[in-house]
Parts: sequence; structure tokens; C-alpha cells
Amino acid sequence: MVRKVCEVSLLGGFSVRVDGQAVPAESWRRRRAAELVKLLAVAETHRLHREQLMDAMWPQLTVEAAGSNLRKAVHFARKALGADDVIGVSGQVVELFPDADVVVDAHEFERSAVMVLKSGTPEDAAQVAAGYSGELLPEDRYQEWSYEFRRRLRSLALRLVKKAEMWDRALEFDPADEESHRALMTEALDAGDRTAAIRQFERLRKRLRIDLGMSPDQESVALYERALAGDTRSLSVAELARQSLARGAVLLNTGDLDGAEQLGLQAQRLALDNELGEELGQASALLSIVANLRGRWRSAFRSEFAEAVRQSNQTASQIFDGHLCVTEFHLQGPNGHEGIVEFAEQLLETARSSGSVHGEAVAEMLTGEANLFAGDVPRAEEHLRKALSNYRDAGAIPGQVVTLQRLAECELDRGDNRAARQLLEEGLDLARTSPMAPHLMVRMHEGLVAAADPSAAAAQIEASEADLEGTVICPPCSVGLRLATIKALARSGGVALAERRLDEVEPIVDMWPDGPWHAALVESRGEIARARGDEEEARTLFKGATENYEQLHRPRDASRCRALVDVSS
Repeated sequence: MVRKVCEVSLLGGFSVRVDGQAVPAESWRRRRAAELVKLLAVAETHRLHREQLMDAMWPQLTVEAAGSNLRKAVHFARKALGADDVIGVSGQVVELFPDADVVVDAHEFERSAVMVLKSGTPEDAAQVAAGYSGELLPEDRYQEWSYEFRRRLRSLALRLVKKAEMWDRALEFDPADEESHRALMTEALDAGDRTAAIRQFERLRKRLRIDLGMSPDQESVALYERALAGDTRSLSVAELARQSLARGAVLLNTGDLDGAEQLGLQAQRLALDNELGEELGQASALLSIVANLRGRWRSAFRSEFAEAVRQSNQTASQIFDGHLCVTEFHLQGPNGHEGIVEFAEQLLETARSSGSVHGEAVAEMLTGEANLFAGDVPRAEEHLRKALSNYRDAGAIPGQVVTLQRLAECELDRGDNRAARQLLEEGLDLARTSPMAPHLMVRMHEGLVAAADPSAAAAQIEASEADLEGTVICPPCSVGLRLATIKALARSGGVALAERRLDEVEPIVDMWPDGPWHAALVESRGEIARARGDEEEARTLFKGATENYEQLHRPRDASRCRALVDVSS
């Protein structure tokens, strides 16, 4: 008797063929039937215990309810595939096509990739890489059961294209992969094409920007300088400024703050004298980071603020934008918003004496943020609305976006989620038009996740991450979204995913110990503990977060966590 052959495609999307005949897409109208087949196809043996299936598909239901749903899913999967024997149920085990040969493209790719990476040639690697037709089940990207297998396959595909020296294809997987950028730079230099090598470095530099907390490493910068080697008189002023920024970023990463500051000042002067907007913004960012690491950010910003308000509107925008993220990060330090109102009043006086609308906006926004964090929402809203008006008059998009985010927080505080979402959507539209989109969009999505109803949170997380896909996000700016996502996942049953996200965000939060982010991290751990059913641990963590927020004089956050302690009691 000839055995049937079932071919399941998971790479790039889901489809099934039985003995060469495609199962029509409309047969999968029942989502749970398709999900059942996908889960069994992902399993290496194509068989799973019924409890594993129920936990994956209905984690929040009782055993009885989940069991009833599983029986329905088996029925409709059999109907879609056209026979009862295609889904076998033996005792507590469910199996896909127990009496047929099951071929799953993802498993075939994994086996071939592992073999080629161990002992194959670059040509073999290129051939196997061609079989990677897309990521595993993109329509199920946010399902916990698909996460690890998807990550493993993507990693194998990237290693294959690197072994095949398909550097452009490698950059499709990871646009910030320095090894691939360097390989392309080296190829260009070996071919005598210095211009192509410089252009490739610029692509890398835009991906690893100083203001994103990243920068090309010494080896990449050395190749860049090799491409620039020769008569420096042939270099443009912009290239000289970028060279200083690249070197300064390397010194910053090695801890040579004096050297980084010197090169930052050099780039800043070139940018100011020659009206180089992008380079001026990155020079200001570099100097701002150096000042923050030295604990001198306020004095450094006060000095740059006084310089900026005397400049043209466009120049002032570049300077202020360069400081924007460190300004926000400064509020996440152990001193939080302490003393910010007084500091902002000094800046406001400087701005008014110079007639700088943009400077006034910066000072008003800082005052509004400090009042918001201190729990005085009406006064915060008053200053934030003044800031928004001034930012609009100045045509300053980044300032408008951050102010809209804070105004949305005011709306959330009064329970008007709809008004908050409207402000955030307005801010998101603005953020997309800004060169600072990697900093700004993620802030808007943080608010959208926080404003989503519990039943819609998972869909909002998926939509937000899809919108941000392909954008190199500033790690510190992503903290708020990451923490909001962790809490939303824990509340909606995605505990394992929430724990994985927690592992990813902890190293970033550790850069700002004892501040509000640390308290928010403890609060997130509490949400996970409660979702796991450990009420005692949840209460302990919520109490700890409450105490941390109280020490930082953040009464709104402390009140929220205090209420969570009561819920867990």
C-alpha cells in the first residue's frame, strides 16, 4: 500500500498539499483548525499531548472548556483536510497524518542548514539559503509556540548567507550587521572604488547613530579612514565632520570621554560654521551623552541652550533635537524630576530674553513633565499645552511629539483612553515625518499599548511592532514600550512572552539604576508573578515598586502600584 504524502509549508506562510493536491485556502476558515495543524507541523515528531495543545491555544480557559475547544478544532481540521484519519487521536496524544509521510519545509530547511554550516561549502550554503522563502508563519509572529522555532530558523538563514558571502542578503536580515557592511567596504576598496566604500560606511553610520546609543566600531572606522585616505583637501566639510563624529563615537565607547568631547566639539564647530544640520544634531547628541556620563548634563545643556536660542530656528532645532533623548533619559535617573522646575524656569528666562519661541517650548515642556511626574496633572497640562503651541509655531516636530505623548498621559490619568489615543495617533503621524523617527515612533506606540483595552492589547502590540519593523529603534527610548508590552502580555495570558521581553529590557534599565524605570521593572515583575498565580510574590513586588515610586516623588505611579497590592491581597 502506497503511503500518502502530506506537505506542509510554514516558511513565508501556511499551506498544505496532500498527495500533490493543494488544500484550498478557504478550507481554513476556522482559525483554530489551521492553528492545530500548524502546531503539530512545528512539533518535530508532529505529535503533541492534548494538554500541550490546550495550553498553547487556550491558556486562560479551564481544562474542561479547553478540551471542548480542542475536540472542535480536531473536527474542523479533519474536515478541511478531507478525511478523519488525517488527525489521529490516541489516548492523550494528537498526531498529524499518523499513517502518512509528513514533510514540513521548515524542518527540511533546518536539517539542511545545520549540515551545510558544519561541513558544506559556500556554494552549498547559497543553495540551502535559497530554500528559506520567508520567516516562519509570519501571520503567527506573536504566538508564543512559534517564537523559538522562528528565531532559530532566522539565525540559521543569516549564518548561511554569511557563509556564502552574500553580504547584501545578510543586510536584508540585519541592516545593522557590521561584519556585512565591512565586507562590502573591503570589496569596494579592493576594487579601487573608494566612493562605494564611503557610501557603504554612511549606510552603516545611519543605522548605528550616536543618538541611538550605538556607533560603528574601531574596525569599521579604520576601513572608513582608509577610504578617505589621501589629500584631505579633497574631502568635503561634511565628510570631515562625519569623520570626527565616527572617531568620537569610538572613543565614547572605549570610555575616553575627553577625546570624545574634543572630537564632538570639532564636529559641532564645522557643522555650525557650514550649516550642516544632520551633523550638528549628532555632534550635540555626542556632547550631551558625554556630559550625562560625567554627571554634568544640566550645566552642559544650560550652556548649549544659551547658544541655541541665539541661532536661527533651524539651527536651534538641530541642537535641541540632539539633546532631546538625553533630556528625557535624565528624568529617568535616580534624582528623576527633582529640581527640574527650577532649572526650566532659568531656561525660560534665557529663552524669553532672546525671543526664542523654540526655547520657550523646551522650558515649558520640561516644566510640564516635572509637574506630571510629581502628580499635579492640571498644572502639567497647562504647561504642556503652552509647549505644544510654541513647538507648533517653531515648526519643531520632535518637541510636538513628546509633548503629545505627555498630554496623552494626562488623558489616561483621567481615564479618557479615547482622547489619549487621538493625541497619540496625531503624534505618530508627525513622528513618521521626522529624522528622529527611531526615537519618536516608539514613544507613541508605548502610549497606544498602554491605552488599549485589555481585550485589544495583544492586537495593539502586534500592530505596533509591525509598524516599527525595519526601524532601528533607540534602545533607551524603547524601554517604555517594552515595559508596557510586558504588562499587557502578562495580563492577557502571554506570560512566557512577557518573561522573555523582561530578559531583553533588563540590561537597558540597568543603565539607569534606582530611577523610575527600575521601579517600573519591579512593577512588571509583579504583573508576571500575578499572572503565574504567585500572589504572595506579586504583593511583595508591587509593594517594592510602590516604595520606589514614593522615594522618587511619583505619587501617580505609587498610587497605581498600591492599588495592585490591594488587588493581590
